[in-house]
Amino acid sequence: MTLKVGVIGTGMIGQDHIRRLTKVLSGVDVVAVNDIDVKRAASVAPGGAVVFETAGDLIRSETVEAVVICSWGPAHEAQLLDCIAAGKPVFCEKPLVTTAAAARRVIEAEVAFGRRLIQVGFMRRFDGDYRRLKAVIDSGSLGTPLTYRSVHRNASVPAGLYTSDMPLNDTLVHDADISRWLLSDEVKGVEVRLPRRSSRGGDLRDPTLVLLHLASGALVDVEISVNIAYGYDIRGEVSCENGVASLPERPSAVIRDQHGVRQRVPEDWRERFIDAYDQEFREWIAAAGQGTTTGPSTWDGYAATLVADAALRAAETGAFQPITMVAKPGLYDTAIAQAAE
Repeated sequence: MTLKVGVIGTGMIGQDHIRRLTKVLSGVDVVAVNDIDVKRAASVAPGGAVVFETAGDLIRSETVEAVVICSWGPAHEAQLLDCIAAGKPVFCEKPLVTTAAAARRVIEAEVAFGRRLIQVGFMRRFDGDYRRLKAVIDSGSLGTPLTYRSVHRNASVPAGLYTSDMPLNDTLVHDADISRWLLSDEVKGVEVRLPRRSSRGGDLRDPTLVLLHLASGALVDVEISVNIAYGYDIRGEVSCENGVASLPERPSAVIRDQHGVRQRVPEDWRERFIDAYDQEFREWIAAAGQGTTTGPSTWDGYAATLVADAALRAAETGAFQPITMVAKPGLYDTAIAQAAE
């Protein structure tokens, strides 16, 4: 049976997902697209797909069984609420929403509906290396996790399109989510330190160092460098009572020749996480075909939003910023553990 999907937002990530859904994966058909730029939507729509002028019309269409949201963050709340009202499973690229209040409203609507419908696009949970690292942590063979180091380095970012807040408002959410998932824990407070700026970053606060305080007492050290020059470098290492485990280098091929020992670094996020993007959609398609969803939940999107907000406050004040969460609804009791199996 083929899942009929509508895609909202046809920018770079939306176009990449349309490619994935039409050329890579099976059991799915893109039957509708929407974008505020109608001409762009029409230019990338697969053959036979209907171009809708509004996101709401696409969501309510009887031909659309599930929705992929790739629009800009401020539009997500209304679109998610429309999907819940229509009872349609939805894959939402991060951020879930842009404010904690909006996240709570989406949570309330989904809880009232009575079934999870939303999966947030935190693709790292579907990466094979991260899943193997989580399996080591969960096995208990290394004892209790004490610290986790997460490194997120970009070769460069587009001038004028990447603002000073984006390392904390856009990039950090991935590190926060994967840390919560790996350690099965919640973030209770944030510190931010801003070292000497890189001359490559112009006015950007780059690099940025973030310390996440988890409820268990474990600490997560995050380095975000968005103009590192040499490539897209993602690293992770957990230090436990009885040993250390880390992500392997990507790609795995190591070259030894007259120039020494070296390993190529991925150029960007698409190269590094292409398999993870494919896998998260395979699992979403299977769940959406049953009228539900899997993986990172609305609660996870809410938690990431709180971390980003606290980090922005910490950067401005230079002080530790606590995080207070609402009581977790029972609907999300297994949300952190999902996608590990």
